[in-house]
Amino acid sequence: MLLQITQYFTLFKISILGFVTAFVVAMLLMPILIQLIHRFKLFDIPDLRKEHTQPVPTMGGIAVCIAMVAACLLWIPISRDLFTISFFFSIAVLFVLGILDDLHNISVRNKFVIQIATASIIAFSGVRISHLNGLLGIYGLPVIFQYIITIVAITGVTNAFNLIDGIDGLAGGLGFMSLMMLGLFLGLGGDNTSAVIAFALAGALLGFLYYNFNPARIFMGDTGSLLLGFVVSVLSIRLMQLNIGQKQALLPHVPVFTLGIVLIPVFDTMRVFSLRMWRGKSPFTPDKTHIHHLLTTNGWSHSFTAKLLCTIHGLVLLLSYFLKDVPQEAGFAVLLLCMLLTAFIFERIKVPHYNPPKKTLVDSVEK
Repeated sequence: MLLQITQYFTLFKISILGFVTAFVVAMLLMPILIQLIHRFKLFDIPDLRKEHTQPVPTMGGIAVCIAMVAACLLWIPISRDLFTISFFFSIAVLFVLGILDDLHNISVRNKFVIQIATASIIAFSGVRISHLNGLLGIYGLPVIFQYIITIVAITGVTNAFNLIDGIDGLAGGLGFMSLMMLGLFLGLGGDNTSAVIAFALAGALLGFLYYNFNPARIFMGDTGSLLLGFVVSVLSIRLMQLNIGQKQALLPHVPVFTLGIVLIPVFDTMRVFSLRMWRGKSPFTPDKTHIHHLLTTNGWSHSFTAKLLCTIHGLVLLLSYFLKDVPQEAGFAVLLLCMLLTAFIFERIKVPHYNPPKKTLVDSVEK
C-alpha cells in the first residue's frame, strides 16, 4: 500500500505543487486586492438579480487568475504547442472582458461575441468534442459538428458558471470540486499539463473561498466566474479526448461523467431560461428564479444553501462516476431526474414559521 501511495504521489507531485503555489499566492493577494478595491470603491452594488443588500468588493477573480497563471508558469514546462498558446491567450482575453464587465456592465451581445471567439480559438487549437463514445449510437462526429458542438459547449458552460455565481461560496465551491475531479482523472490519463491547470485553479479558488464564504469579504465577479466556467469546460473536453484511441478507456462513460462535472450550473441555466421564455420574457431578464433562490426565498441562509448545493454536487460527482456500468442514455436520465427532484424539493421546503417579506410598491413597479 505504501508503494501505491508513493506511485500516486510521484504521478501528481507537480499538480500538488501547482495547487499549493496557487493557494498561497491567492491567500497573499486577496487582502491586498480587498484594500485596493475599498480605496477605489469598486463595489458590487445590489440589484434585482443579486442576493446581497450592501455593496461588497468585487473582482476577486483578479487574484484567482493571477494565482493560477503564476502556478502554471512555475510548474508547467514552457511549451509552444498550439493548445497551450491558445488556452492562455483566451484566458487573457476573458480576464480583460471580466474586468471591463465588472466595471462597466458590457452588453450581453458583446460578451457572447467575445466568448464565442475564445471558444473558437480553443476548437481550432485541436480541443474539440470529436467523439460521443457510443452515446445514442454515435461515435465519431463530422468535423463541422465537432466545431459547432465544442463552441456551443464552451460558451454555454462559461455562462452557466457566470449565472450561478449568486450567493457567497457557491460558484467557487462547485468549481473547486469539479476541478479537483478533473485534475485527478486528467493526471491518471497522462495529461499532466491539463492536470496542473486544474489543480492550480482549484488551489487559487480555495484561497479565494476563505474570503468568500458567508459573510463574503469579496466576490469573484465576472472576472472570476468567466475564467472558472471557461477552464472547467475546456478541461472537460480534454478529458473526453483522453478516451479516444485507447484500448482500455479511462472513463467508458465519459459523456455522462463530464455532464456530472457541470450538471448543477448547466441544469440551472437551462431551467431558468426555459421558465423565463415560458412566461414570455427574455431569457436574460434579471429575476430570482435560480436554484439557490428556491432556498433563500424560503428562509434558508446563504451559508446553508451554498453548503447544501455543494454537498449535492459532491454526491452527483460520485454518482456520475459509479454510473459507468449502466448504459449512457440511462446515466443521463438518472442525472436529469436527480436535478428535477432537487428543484422540486427546494421549491417546497421552507424554514419553519418563515413568513416571506411582503412586496412593496417599489418591488411591484420593478417587476
